[in-house]
Amino acid sequence: MAYDDLRGFLSTLEKEGQLLRITEEVLPEPDLAAAANAAGRIGEGAPALWFDNVKGFTDARIALNVHGSWANHALALGLPKHTPVKEQVEEFARRWDAFPVAPERREDAPWRENTQEGDDVDLFSVLPLFRLNDGDGGFYLDKAAVVSRDPDDPEHFGKQNVGTYRLQVIGRNRLAIQPVPVHDIALHLRTAEERGEDLPIAITLGNDPVMAIVAGMPMGYDQSEYEMAGALRGAPAPIATAPLTGFDVPWGSEVVIEGVIESRKRQIEGPFGEFTGHYSGGRRMPVVRIDRVSYRTNPVFESLYLGMPWTECDYLVGPNTCVPLLKQLRAEFPEVQAVNAMYTHGLLAVISTRKRYGGFAKAVAMRAMTTPHGLGYITTVIVVDEDVDPFDLPQVMWAMSSKVNPADDVVVLPNLSVVELAPAAQPAGLTSKMIIDATTPVHPDTRGNFSTPTKDLPEAKDWAAKLQRLLSEARG
Repeated sequence: MAYDDLRGFLSTLEKEGQLLRITEEVLPEPDLAAAANAAGRIGEGAPALWFDNVKGFTDARIALNVHGSWANHALALGLPKHTPVKEQVEEFARRWDAFPVAPERREDAPWRENTQEGDDVDLFSVLPLFRLNDGDGGFYLDKAAVVSRDPDDPEHFGKQNVGTYRLQVIGRNRLAIQPVPVHDIALHLRTAEERGEDLPIAITLGNDPVMAIVAGMPMGYDQSEYEMAGALRGAPAPIATAPLTGFDVPWGSEVVIEGVIESRKRQIEGPFGEFTGHYSGGRRMPVVRIDRVSYRTNPVFESLYLGMPWTECDYLVGPNTCVPLLKQLRAEFPEVQAVNAMYTHGLLAVISTRKRYGGFAKAVAMRAMTTPHGLGYITTVIVVDEDVDPFDLPQVMWAMSSKVNPADDVVVLPNLSVVELAPAAQPAGLTSKMIIDATTPVHPDTRGNFSTPTKDLPEAKDWAAKLQRLLSEARG
């Protein structure tokens, strides 16, 4: 089932027992963030959370942890909620192959119901803002899909970027934005600032569940997120035209904010509790001037808790990081079998591959580090053989413990790019990266004693199914 807006998805989550309504009165701080934080600690079936009785707000509707479990992630893709994570990744990869699916343009977008313009813009009157971590420097919009266009080629639909970037509210009509240098919006902003021009943007909040997934995907520069959303939905993504910028935005958004990133203007942004499990500190970041806000009547404010993994962020950017890496690597190395890049936004990746010849695994790892995602994120790559499941950590640890000779199989590459948020970077944005080759050597590499590996007994697969059946019967 394809969802056209957030509300339709929330209704399904409630029917499936995956949305919990909190009816008691809660404090905006710390209760909202603490509840979302706790949802990440109660297991892989955690529900989305709905709050509409928040002290100090007369009419708040707040949704948290919407993608915050494998059950919710499966439902977002229209799969049964008990679909195992490996099957979700495989289905994600299968749907990727349908790309591109052209979007469907619609009129009558529900966010056109209400408007604030110019001096009347006041985010505080539209959104029930609250801090996520007690050390945050302010209020954040952290689950927005931000739309920008290439100033050199504004009519190219594929170069119109839809990305997720954190936005700090610094005034009723002002935001500070963090355009990570390896992301497309940073390229757009650099081009605009070189000309001394502002960069128009549209910020959309409360989107359908697949749009939230594709906005965080590491795709090619000229690949359209809307066309990828159509492939993942199995139906064209509904879009509409934003009235001020003319940009293409999701039809079903709760709120659409339009304005510009002001050229060469910077203001302190942060600190903020990030996906790394650390605070990011304060930095000078570009400033957004808001010129128009369009919003649904009684808008739902969707927010995302970030902190020590796992949180909703890790479910949201799990398969959508693994699959692009897999497809990008396979385009050049068809030997690659699977990629697990679910940990801390893919700062670590585990890749299983066949080998053509000695040293091949290290070449695959170096290529992973130069993909659109790897340039800014991957700091450690573990490469394992094709018969090792990268999603099965005991198997990965076995490969590392039995096949790695540190003198020959660990490669450290100094002074490579990484997101400034990476805590180990020194200075910020620069780090050493590491490859761990945990594959079996092949000719001409003849090191080690790997000639007689053990294999599962032929009957083990049938017995595994039998044991699962017997265990299920025993538990009633």
